[in-house]
Amino acid sequence: MVVDPLSDFVVRIKNGYMAKLVFVEMPTSRMKEAVAAVLEKSGYIGETKTKDGLLTINLKYGAKDQPALTDIRRVSKPGLRVYTGVKHMPWVLGGRGISVLSTPKGVMNNHQAKKLKLGGEIIAKVW
Repeated sequence: MVVDPLSDFVVRIKNGYMAKLVFVEMPTSRMKEAVAAVLEKSGYIGETKTKDGLLTINLKYGAKDQPALTDIRRVSKPGLRVYTGVKHMPWVLGGRGISVLSTPKGVMNNHQAKKLKLGGEIIAKVW
């Protein structure tokens, strides 16, 4: 039994890239689909599909089989939730990475949240 499904999501993506897999599969949820959509829109993963309760994520590679995603880390955990306001939005690698946030208007990256002047829970940092 998985206690934190989003940590499982993050680890499966990270392990998939380390093993140079073409895709990873996992049980689906609305939150996982929303986070995957943000990562896909930001160019860190390929196409995502949901079928029969499974979320399939195609992993994206660049030249010489370099992963599009260098690292992904879970920030807010069940035992310690991490929230931020718009004024204290964290920068990831000087703006080269993104933070994935859960805001009152949905899941989005830190750049979109800043434009909409929204704060929220920091789900993960990606670079």
